[in-house]
Amino acid sequence: SIKMDLLHSNGVLIIQHLQRDYRAYQDFLNFMSHVGDPRNIFSIYFPLWFQLNQVVGTKMIWVAVIGDWFNLIFKWILFGHRPYWWVQETMVYPNQSSPCLEQFPITCETGPGSPSGHAMGSSCVWYVMVTAALSYTVRWKDKSAVTLHRLTWSFLWSIFWIIQISVCISRVFIATHFPHQVVLGVFAGILVAAAFEHTPAIQTASLRMYIKINLFLFIFALGFYLSLKLLDIDLLWSVPKAKKWCANPDWINIDTTPFAGLVRNLGALFGLGLGINSEMFITSCKGKNSCKISFRILCIAASLATLQLYNFVKIPTHTEYLFYILSFCKSAAVPLTVVALVPYCVHSLMRRTEKKLN
Repeated sequence: SIKMDLLHSNGVLIIQHLQRDYRAYQDFLNFMSHVGDPRNIFSIYFPLWFQLNQVVGTKMIWVAVIGDWFNLIFKWILFGHRPYWWVQETMVYPNQSSPCLEQFPITCETGPGSPSGHAMGSSCVWYVMVTAALSYTVRWKDKSAVTLHRLTWSFLWSIFWIIQISVCISRVFIATHFPHQVVLGVFAGILVAAAFEHTPAIQTASLRMYIKINLFLFIFALGFYLSLKLLDIDLLWSVPKAKKWCANPDWINIDTTPFAGLVRNLGALFGLGLGINSEMFITSCKGKNSCKISFRILCIAASLATLQLYNFVKIPTHTEYLFYILSFCKSAAVPLTVVALVPYCVHSLMRRTEKKLN
């Protein structure tokens, strides 16, 4: 406990330093925090990569879902505090002289803080993207191509670490994480993504397998929660702290609670399984149009546009269980749209155009 208090107090000093000396970069750091938001995986990165390479796109969803599931379990085990409430409750500072940490609209996360979900999700997805891009250059054999591969390798991994460091600094700057929590998140994310480099079975998984995995993840998480609750251990202990110490009650969002993230990810995985095993996917993404660049570009544009419209669909939060059900359905609709609905519509449109020209 003493060592952890020392780690936290040193982290608070770093946060104060960032908020004081990096004020000019506030907009950039807030932007990088949004870049690291795991929800961007489903709404931006996945639509782009799935149409370019279905293997990479599928892996991206699996890595994001399993990574976030591990993040939830680790959060429940580690009981990590967040800076914006820790400074208000700790006895480390004498005479009630607790440091003043500025809060922002994205500060008031309600789940435990360790490891950082943003850092973990960002390192997961960017590891997948970098290794996927490098897999194309590693096949080059002649001498000049080998040199180009090495330069590409250095460039892409430099971009990877610049993004991860920026996301980590942004999460510390807004006082939602301590430095050690973001570092743990980055390396945990890399481990999860690296593990999926050796799991080709996900590419051929049936809908039944997707359902089994979904049920396992849900039952394990719920069982873990209920088991500890029977031992009088409240795994939702962080929610009251967030509500108590958040500077603005409007910044508290049910979407940041532990179970909201679990439901969102399970919905995405189910939607992916439903889409990949649908007739629409087989007809469009496995047909003759799937190899055409025009088909892929149209699918990317239509998918991104459609998913932006989904952002206008607001789920009611007055009833918690209804929120979880609707959140699951909305999350499932995202990969289903990218994998099946949009490609099928584009395929049908191109086929009608070809018939008219003939």
